[in-house]
Amino acid sequence: MSGGARVAVDGVAKSFDGGRIRALTGVSFEIEPGEHVALTGPSGCGKSTLLNLVAALDRPDAGSIDVDGTRLERLDNPSEYRAATIGFVFQFHHLIPTLSAIENVQVPMIGRERGRREREERARELLSAVGLGARERSRPPTLSGGERQRVAIARALANEPRLLLADEPTGALDTETGAQILGLLQRVREQYGLTTLLVTNDPLVADVADRRLALRDGRLVEAAAAGARL
Repeated sequence: MSGGARVAVDGVAKSFDGGRIRALTGVSFEIEPGEHVALTGPSGCGKSTLLNLVAALDRPDAGSIDVDGTRLERLDNPSEYRAATIGFVFQFHHLIPTLSAIENVQVPMIGRERGRREREERARELLSAVGLGARERSRPPTLSGGERQRVAIARALANEPRLLLADEPTGALDTETGAQILGLLQRVREQYGLTTLLVTNDPLVADVADRRLALRDGRLVEAAAAGARL
């Protein structure tokens, strides 16, 4: 791993439905390399929209997003940025049900500079790192919810990202399993030196972050260190 990415968001605005729905207005913040930041706020406040912009899944209407010197709003090939720089963990795992765990982890590596044997070795290493070395040939329907999310985390790490984005990664899990996944995310972040930006509505999840950012009605309203009350 090459260490965590630096993220700078400056005056970002985003609207939908021809400008009638204003999702984000003048959002600015910075994340230092290796920092773990939680993005909080009520449903519909713009959290997932902001995460999608940092993932270059969409473009801002105004403002800039800079990740390690790459201006995302100017990208000609966002898919290359996503493949080379970020890993994404969703609330729902989005695994391919007909592929085994080890095959799912290899999917992001297809088309990259890795041969088939190297892809398989990398996937096996990551599944072992998330505690699923014995389930590598299992398909998602035979895995528990927590196991499927572990596979999703391994898949997010496949291309050695510098920035890990997570959208409610424990939201679909029971409390005990969610705590296990949260602990796993913490371990892999520390092990690989990743910068992480995690969207959550769970204060227990937010409290383990280095810093929390709160959105309300598309605006950044407050920031606090871990454990502080917003």
